[in-house]
Amino acid sequence: MVYFNKIIKNNFGNLKNKNTKLSREVKKGNLIRIINGLYETNPNTPGYLLATSIYGPSYISFEYALSSYGLIPERVETITCATFSKKKNKIFHTPFGTFTYKDIPSLAYPKEIILKTESDYSYQIATPEKAICDKLYTLHPLKNYANLEQMLFQDLRIDEEKFTQLNPKIIEQLSTLYHSSNINLLANYLKRNEKNE
Repeated sequence: MVYFNKIIKNNFGNLKNKNTKLSREVKKGNLIRIINGLYETNPNTPGYLLATSIYGPSYISFEYALSSYGLIPERVETITCATFSKKKNKIFHTPFGTFTYKDIPSLAYPKEIILKTESDYSYQIATPEKAICDKLYTLHPLKNYANLEQMLFQDLRIDEEKFTQLNPKIIEQLSTLYHSSNINLLANYLKRNEKNE
């Protein structure tokens, strides 16, 4: 279970030197320090369950989410997350893995996020449509559909069959919130493909 520093110290009751007790618990292996002020009791906890506790508000997105949905073939080790209004990318190296956090526009941030619960943990992850929009938002501007196809299917190696299962209406709605030429291009590309089917 994940605990913040204050909660752990409250659990120590009236003990005078709570910092010493905390250090002892870490040395014994009863607590694993994730980052300053955040601890986990189970060394086998998968990292993705801790992502939103480490730095927030945030949700899992970008490559990690795309891999989780099978949209890209690679297994992604770094847990990639989206934030807003932080103005600076963050990276944390922890005993539970490496976590990165990147900003997306604040208007887009709250849309298309799924809250998941696993055992006693809860975390947030982008829908497949949101994850692909977040990823395209971070890339250099693409000029045309040919550039977009190369980026999606060659550079990112997006699975073409799973790509056809994305909801074009969701991407069209999201495109109004990013002010990104890449996401507008994706929305128009999907709309064009729908017409051609």
